[in-house]
Amino acid sequence: MTGATAPAGRLPRQVPYIIANEACERFSFYGMRNILTPFLVSTLLLFAPEAQRAGIAKDVFHTFVIGVYFFPLIGGWIADRYFGKYHTILWLSLVYCAGHACLALFDEEPRGFYAGLLLIAIGSGGIKPLVASFVGDQFDQSNKARARVVFDAFYWTINFGSFFASLLMPIFLRRYGASVAFGIPGLLMLMATVIFWSARHKYVRIPPSGPNPDSFLHVVRAALLARAPGQGRPGLNVAIIGFALAAGSLTFVGSIGVVAALCLALVFVMALGGAGAWMQLDRARGAYSPEAVDGVRAVLRILIVFALITPFWSLFDQKASTWILQADTMAKPDWFQSAQMQALNPALVMILLPFNNLVLYPALRRFGIDPTPLRRMGFGIAFSGLAWIAAGVIQLWIDGGEAVTVTWQVLPYALLTFGEVLVSATGLEFAYSQAPASMKGVIMAFWYLGTTVGNLWVLLANAAVRNDAVIARIAATGLSEAAFLMFFFAAFALVVAALFGAYARHYPMQDHYRST
Repeated sequence: MTGATAPAGRLPRQVPYIIANEACERFSFYGMRNILTPFLVSTLLLFAPEAQRAGIAKDVFHTFVIGVYFFPLIGGWIADRYFGKYHTILWLSLVYCAGHACLALFDEEPRGFYAGLLLIAIGSGGIKPLVASFVGDQFDQSNKARARVVFDAFYWTINFGSFFASLLMPIFLRRYGASVAFGIPGLLMLMATVIFWSARHKYVRIPPSGPNPDSFLHVVRAALLARAPGQGRPGLNVAIIGFALAAGSLTFVGSIGVVAALCLALVFVMALGGAGAWMQLDRARGAYSPEAVDGVRAVLRILIVFALITPFWSLFDQKASTWILQADTMAKPDWFQSAQMQALNPALVMILLPFNNLVLYPALRRFGIDPTPLRRMGFGIAFSGLAWIAAGVIQLWIDGGEAVTVTWQVLPYALLTFGEVLVSATGLEFAYSQAPASMKGVIMAFWYLGTTVGNLWVLLANAAVRNDAVIARIAATGLSEAAFLMFFFAAFALVVAALFGAYARHYPMQDHYRST
């Protein structure tokens, strides 16, 4: 481990560099992400029939987001096993910058533009689990109380960058064109990289663990393959079913697309492989230490939490696609761009984070209610469902022919943002604190993989409503396709929020901050 630790109880002096890096990086990411859907509809997808452009744009957007939140798996693994967090963040940041350059240079060339999206997905996704985890590495038991405040500040900074990006980039896109609108976020990403590099001698750098004979996958494989006298291997059978379903999901490439099919295959492998390993995990104790086996059990518990949060991401990320397309049909001033409504989200986050920490949570504690991380996340999922009920009611007004002003979207944005603060800001610290020391990068990657799965649910839902039988059923309800999907996702979130609450009651909290 390199770098100097902070005096007991003090804020490490290197943390502001990481936070400044994150502010610039988030401006760059949200700056391009929040104008992606309107750019696709108005410019890059002009070859498609007008009635199909919105659907194609949603598919492109959510496929991109799936990539962004899939590559954390690779970035976390590389950092934990080979290069460490610092070098992995630095090198992938350069890939990230190259992706932004492609967007600015190839704004009229689809292949070059999509190559840029791929590079951004690799760079942004690869560093995503590492930056938050790298923040945690700068703390130990003596100042971990400060870490919880810094994680909130970290999330506040993310939204500071997102606010200005959401407000300004739609204006630049309209006035100066796509090259400028995508080029400015690229310059901010370059600035983020320089800031991060400039504090290279100040960081606490925990070296990569290298190949681990007691790794998660090794223990899982041993548990699945081990035999017990007089017993079968039911867990292995469950895992085999998962692999079979994964192979079967690849046959749906033609109807749901390559990315969605691959992600669905991954979900089957992880869900049923993990369930099978849980069923036989004690069988690995002969080949591996009790600590290694207990560590795998802890990880599997964490993954259940992450899985139950995926519906939240289904709802949250559609504010940059479905809600923008809804705003396009609403009454608004000529100077106002639909994508600018997204600035409301980070603005509310910057208000709600200090409000929750200074007012709401202390008030709840005075009434004897402890707002534990799991309780906060459960209620956050529920609030996202309420947000989509509000959006669905607005869509009913629009479908009924009313001239609905875009200011009505403030209500669903407010509800969704409150849910976001409860889920996402809390989840960053939860994921780090629950992860065993040797797997922090990978666990953070699994946290972000939840967003990939959430966007997978969106792609599957969008693919389903292209089926004639499904379209007929939706028509029989008297709802438009847009309104039906909004109420569907709301119900999805509310049901899972109830399941999350039931599971959270029995989850054993851990404390995995380093001792020194």
